[in-house]
Parts: sequence; C-alpha cells; structure tokens
Amino acid sequence: MSVAIDTRPLDLLADFPAIPAGWHYLDTAATSQKPQPVLDAINRAYGETYATVHRGVYQRSADMTLAYEAARKRVARFLGGKEAEVVFVRGATEGINLVAQCWAGTQLKAGDRILLSTLEHHSNIVPWQMIAEKVGAEIDVVPLTADQRIDLDAMAAMLTERHKLVALAHVSNVLGSVLDAKRATELAHNVGAKILLDGCQAVPRMPVDVAEIGCDFYVMSGHKLYGPTGIGVLWGRYELLDAMPPYQGGGSMIDRVTFAKTTFAPPPGRFEAGTPHIVGVVALHAAIDYVDGIGLERIHAHEAALVTQAREALTQLNSVRLFGPADSAGIVSFAVEGVHPHDVATILDEGNVAIRAGHHCAQPLMDALGVPATARASFGVYNGADDIAALVAGIERVTRIFG
Repeated sequence: MSVAIDTRPLDLLADFPAIPAGWHYLDTAATSQKPQPVLDAINRAYGETYATVHRGVYQRSADMTLAYEAARKRVARFLGGKEAEVVFVRGATEGINLVAQCWAGTQLKAGDRILLSTLEHHSNIVPWQMIAEKVGAEIDVVPLTADQRIDLDAMAAMLTERHKLVALAHVSNVLGSVLDAKRATELAHNVGAKILLDGCQAVPRMPVDVAEIGCDFYVMSGHKLYGPTGIGVLWGRYELLDAMPPYQGGGSMIDRVTFAKTTFAPPPGRFEAGTPHIVGVVALHAAIDYVDGIGLERIHAHEAALVTQAREALTQLNSVRLFGPADSAGIVSFAVEGVHPHDVATILDEGNVAIRAGHHCAQPLMDALGVPATARASFGVYNGADDIAALVAGIERVTRIFG
C-alpha cells in the first residue's frame, strides 16, 4: 500500500538563524544554510564533549569515538549501505579524487575508457582527466537529450567493453535534471564497467538507496545537506575499497608500522589518515537527523512545487530563457536576454535576493548550452512563495534597467 506524501509547503524558516527577515537565500545548490539543531551539535561538540577519537583511553575520548562511529552508522543507514563502506572525507571532491587515484589509478591501463556526461561538475571531470593522462586512458562524453538530461540511450550505444568506469551526476548542479541512476548503473555493469555517482545535489532533495541503485561508488558533501563544510562521504562497495591502496599515509590508517614495511588498516580506516574532522562528522549526523525528520519525500515535493512556481512565473517574462527540464530537482537556471548573469545577480542582491551566477564549475555544459554563464536560483527547505515573488520582481527590475 502506498503512503501519501505530505505536499503542504514547508514552513521551517525559523530553524535557520542565519537567514534574517527580508533576505531571500536562493543559493542552496552551492551551499545550504544551517538549522539550529546542527548549530547546537557543533557548539556542544566543541564546547562540552570535545576530545579526539580512536586513540584516547579516557572516558571522554571513548564517548566521542562512540559518537563518531554512530555518525558512520547513521550515514550508512541514510544511504542504504554498510558501516564499513562509509569513508569520511573533506567533501565530494576529495571522494572523487580518492576513487580516481586509488581505484582508477591502479585498475586502468592504456587504451581503457572512462565515460562522463556533458553536464558534469568540474570535480567529476578533472580528476578523471588527470588519471587518464597518467595511465593513457581515453574519456568519452555522453550528450544530453533535447530536454537537457543525460541521454541514456546514447550512453547505451556508446558503451563498450573497453569502458572501465562511468562517472555521472545523480542530479545536475546547473540544470537540476535527475538521472535514472538505476538504469545508468545497469548499462555500465552490462559492459563490466564500474560506476560512480555524484550525489551532492541528490541527497538533500530525495531519498537515495545505493543498494537499490546498485552503483559501485557514491559521493556526497555535508554542507549541501544542511551540515557543516569540510565533511563529506565516499560510499563504496566493500570489496572494491578493500582492494584499493590508501589515499594518504599517516596516523590511524595503519595496522603495523616498521621501517621495513607498513601494513594498513581495513576500510574505512585505511582511507582516513590523521585526525579527522570530528565535529563535522557529529554535525553531519545532526543534519541527517534533521532532513529525515522532515522527510526527504516531503522535501522533494516542496522543492518541486517551488520549481514549478518559479518556472511558470519566469516563462511570463519574454526576455528570460530557461534551462533544464520542467521537473528539475530544486534548481532553476536561466538567462536574461542581453544581460550578463553577473549583472542579474548584482541587481537581485540590491533587492536582498541571493542567487548564483557564473559557469557553476560546469564550463563544458556552458559551451553545450551556447552561453558563457547562467543565473541560478536553487531552493531549500527554508524557501517559499515569497522568495519566488522577490526573485521575479528582481528580474523585472533587471529588464527595466537594461531595457
């Protein structure tokens, strides 16, 4: 029996003390504002319970170690994986680089191929270029459909047994287009390739289950999930992580060190050299509890409604060009004819509307769209109809100024 999803608009602005009255924050795709429970977790961890983890035998260190590992268990449940498959990293960028260096760098050889898509973030392009150049592999790029999604039919036609890795965004940070992640995974596995999914824009907006998807690696950043900066997650299949060499050497990631030889800890500890971002991990736990308390299905419905409202309003403005599919996840990119997106964002800021303008770390996508940059409004649980009204009023002012 299906469960009805609560589609009433969220009213959670009071949870976010950094958003003052009259300020319209529409840059959540870049980084989210932080709810009070996350701020409380950070303050508590630094101000009341702080100690190092994994090394101390005194009680507070043991307690903090338990909290740190409880967060790992929480992340595993959140993503549908296992505790030993959760590696804490600085962010999704480091997670991708870890896989590039430690899996692709040891598994790929000259003549192998890597498959990316046109809409990827630079963080899901540059690490693969670096490895391809190092080992002599080649990179292929999947085009977009007419409504600006990753073209999985084209992907199916492009894949060969020479492809060893596919790396795709689960949700585009520019277009908001949602990948059919399960089908993409099946296509990759059909030719024996592994697949990594960039989940930065997906995990704050929709339920993710890596077991259901069937992927091999999944990365996410905490700061887009209402958590702190400097913390992220690499999830990987245990058998793949266990076969990978360490990313960095140092404390905590070892089994036994001698000057003759060092042996390494099993995953995930093997990939967590040095003192970790303890407070970031604890606060990430609080952030996951916060979004799960709301319900990701409800968050998705809320943001989908805001996208629909924004696109319908912007469509009424003749000088505005919209990008991405109509059902984009929480993101609306657009251009105002004859006005550079930086000018659009500057004028909007004068009206207390904060959006992002630029290439959004997706220059190949900008080239494909035929524009140097776009303006991007992206929504979170704290946004509502008044934010869209302020956005539209600001763009109307832009058209008057430049008209």
